[in-house]
Amino acid sequence: MTGTALPSTPSGKRMLSEQVYAHLRDAILRGDHAPGAPLKPQDLAKEQGVSLAVVREALVRVVGEGLADRLPNRGFAVPAFSDRRWQQIAEARRTVEPVMLRMSIERGDVDWEARVRAAHHRLARTPVYAPEEGGYYSGAWSEAHRVFHRTLLEGCGNPVLLETFDRMWTASELARRWSTHRNPGRDGVLEHRRLEEAALARDADTAAEVLARHLTQTADALTDRAPSNP
Repeated sequence: MTGTALPSTPSGKRMLSEQVYAHLRDAILRGDHAPGAPLKPQDLAKEQGVSLAVVREALVRVVGEGLADRLPNRGFAVPAFSDRRWQQIAEARRTVEPVMLRMSIERGDVDWEARVRAAHHRLARTPVYAPEEGGYYSGAWSEAHRVFHRTLLEGCGNPVLLETFDRMWTASELARRWSTHRNPGRDGVLEHRRLEEAALARDADTAAEVLARHLTQTADALTDRAPSNP
């Protein structure tokens, strides 16, 4: 038997759907599709050499992650950078995460301190950009960034709150990437170092204030006052 086509079995279809989903997700996060750009199933199916059903399944998944919108009678599209959702997500994060950080500082033990220090070290040593991954920050840095923020909050010991953090983090991924381009002078390295220092010094007031300001700057970069488009 020749060729590389996947078998027409349920498991083969799932594998193909997973591949198309991963490709589409990465393309949106890399900026291959501009903010507000339509995501046409027919074009994507032709590009990937798959059926419309497989593409639609992948699109539904990226919509569920907040990386695309399903528009009534207009198909699918990348969210606009001026979408009000980014401010709503930022507001939710500013409400929840500083409280979680205070709980972590109160409850976290020496093992939590060690994990925070290790996560910050990894973040500081990971290159922000990789030329082969496009103009947005690299996948490795993105993961190190997520791990650092989550580790800061894990000391709270509340799995329900941590699940809430995970959902909000995924929903705000595009905002973080676009914000970097619209506020290129921002010193994220300093912001993260201050977060680590305040947390390990058990200074809950300073840590909560630094985190709230950190989250606010990301959302503010996507308002009309921002200097440039991604």
